[in-house]
Amino acid sequence: METDRKNRTVWTDQGLRALEALGHNALKAQPLAHALGVSRGSFYWHFEDLSDFHSALLVRWRERMFDQIVQDVTRPGHNPIRRLLERVLSEPSRLEIAVRSWALVNSQAAQMVEDVDKRRVDFIKDLLCKAGCPPELAVTRAQLFNWAYLGFALSNRRLDPETRNNIVEDLMRFGNKK
Repeated sequence: METDRKNRTVWTDQGLRALEALGHNALKAQPLAHALGVSRGSFYWHFEDLSDFHSALLVRWRERMFDQIVQDVTRPGHNPIRRLLERVLSEPSRLEIAVRSWALVNSQAAQMVEDVDKRRVDFIKDLLCKAGCPPELAVTRAQLFNWAYLGFALSNRRLDPETRNNIVEDLMRFGNKK
């Protein structure tokens, strides 16, 4: 009997690594089990089937790409808008690219991407409103900020620190203008 079954988080983190490196076709029990050094039975110990695993994987992606970022940028002592911009423009996200590519062919992934996009825009809108931006402008600007992030993430291009700082400063001015 196998004693090292890992846990759901280990499996979903391995799934995210495989998704990022190899794409959605790598999301199969056997290759993931091999990468973790366990049997395929460990997969089925934690997940009813592949669809259940995909659901857990997408929830883990949302936790990493939204929930953890919100926690980070709303810590006391930081300007949350500046912190958000600095964080999301630090390096492109291959995981963002992989999940969005998967969403083109998987309705479950597409629904989660839509949900995360809505959460992101609502969160940014709230930050902008708290910073004094009128609500009617905050909605549009929040969408533009999200699109700026997605464009950067999908470009797969790194920014040198000076360029990133200039972009952050421009976006901060844009976000604060009334």
